[in-house]
Amino acid sequence: MRHGKKVKKLGRTKSHRKAMLANMAASLFEYHIIKTTEPKAKEVRKLAEKLITLAKIGDLHAHRMVYDVIRDRKLVKKIFDEIAPKFKERVGGYTRVLKLGVRRGDGAALAVVELLIEKPAKEEKKGKKEKETKKGKAEKEETKKTKGKPEAKPEKSKKKEEIIEDQEEETEAGDETEEKET
Repeated sequence: MRHGKKVKKLGRTKSHRKAMLANMAASLFEYHIIKTTEPKAKEVRKLAEKLITLAKIGDLHAHRMVYDVIRDRKLVKKIFDEIAPKFKERVGGYTRVLKLGVRRGDGAALAVVELLIEKPAKEEKKGKKEKETKKGKAEKEETKKTKGKPEAKPEKSKKKEEIIEDQEEETEAGDETEEKET
């Protein structure tokens, strides 16, 4: 019987399982989202939630316990300085596991583990859209002033003219060298 045995072995030895889960937790804290199989996702969720809870405590002993798992000083600093403060008001439930379906090759159930914090990439995209809308408004105002008449772009037309002149000069120079040879 399997009473009281809570560890899912995941088909690995203890040392391999510990290293794999530590690496997956590090990736989760670095990228805020990872894709893996469902059993691994559930185990990583357990580990990540324990580490975030330790990071919320924030004392020296907590730093050492988190470093014992993660082994990357910059990432441990990020967990304590950036990630844990975002979960200050929340009591547990820092991650989410979403099921994706099955993998085509072997039929393994896939899942996504993500931290429940807003990603900074979305904010940057919104900033770009706002800039584009401002540019769009400025262009619309210019077209209203010109009443829909397209303005000639002298820089590009000059470049085209210069290219044509250069080609003509090259052909003339080529004709002169042919005359000298004969």
